[in-house]
Amino acid sequence: MPIPKAQGVKLSDAERQGLEKLVKRRQVGQQIALRARIILAAADGLKNKEIVSKYSVTADTARLWRNRWVKLQDISLDDLSIEERLQDLPRPGAPARITADQRCKIEALACEQPENSERPITQWSAREIADEIIKREIVTDISPRHAARLLKRG
Repeated sequence: MPIPKAQGVKLSDAERQGLEKLVKRRQVGQQIALRARIILAAADGLKNKEIVSKYSVTADTARLWRNRWVKLQDISLDDLSIEERLQDLPRPGAPARITADQRCKIEALACEQPENSERPITQWSAREIADEIIKREIVTDISPRHAARLLKRG
């Protein structure tokens, strides 16, 4: 079975400058920078096999980002920035069980003094905050560990 020919990548001046700027930026995730390098290499005429050896990625990775870039080129840079084009797509999974509104209420609760909730403590513990979240009916059920993780992320 013949191997499909890699899609050619042609960059506008704005796209090339944006990708080069992204690669040189100090505060950029390494995955994003690598993806930008893959696109630049593809635009310079490198084949997937050469990109694989140059950047130590799999052939699937080189093919994926080359193809994804070509598909998104029809969208203007004003509508979809270069960095947004190089982001991962949303992954499937269960929907969040705690809404943004509920998270805000939980964070507001954590900022309150426990004495105001008639708790004989001076600082919230994971168990106490989980109990208070359920008592105030912010959510129907939450484990102390999950409550602590939410507050740690926030």
